[in-house]
Amino acid sequence: MADPISDLILRVALRDRSAFSALYEATSAKLFGICLRVLKDRAEAEEALQEAYVKVWNNASRFSVTANSPISWLAAIARNNAIDRLRARRPETVELDEEMGGADETPDPERLVMSRETGARISACLEELEANRADAVRGAYLDGYSYQELAEQFSVPLNTMRTWLRRSLMSLRKCLET
Repeated sequence: MADPISDLILRVALRDRSAFSALYEATSAKLFGICLRVLKDRAEAEEALQEAYVKVWNNASRFSVTANSPISWLAAIARNNAIDRLRARRPETVELDEEMGGADETPDPERLVMSRETGARISACLEELEANRADAVRGAYLDGYSYQELAEQFSVPLNTMRTWLRRSLMSLRKCLET
């Protein structure tokens, strides 16, 4: 003799409403217990149970009498549905930096000291350049002037300005390496 729950599921697959009602009466207490155990909230467990039975109604034709016990199949639907609801109610993870207003952009003390030392070395090396070449380097790399703007400012041809800047940077690099 076939299992009565299996028979009810097979009849639900044929859209038999009375079989669906009988299936609910026979299994809802067990499935509700599963939902409640996962969700730990009675109202949410009731909603999860209702959704689980909607899934049973829509997917009863997928039930195989030989593959699973009918109550295991129903329990898996209820449990998976409750777990899905549990996952959905968790807040999205927020990066700690976002939650705390962003990362602290201020440099740490070690970086400040290194930055000051490097700045002092660059300033000292710039002092070793001719004044107009040092001003051109500052204009190009600190103030953002184009080569053309600097050439006009210093009244020299564009290629001369490029040469000044290239040679000045080579001198700076050499100075900084020593």
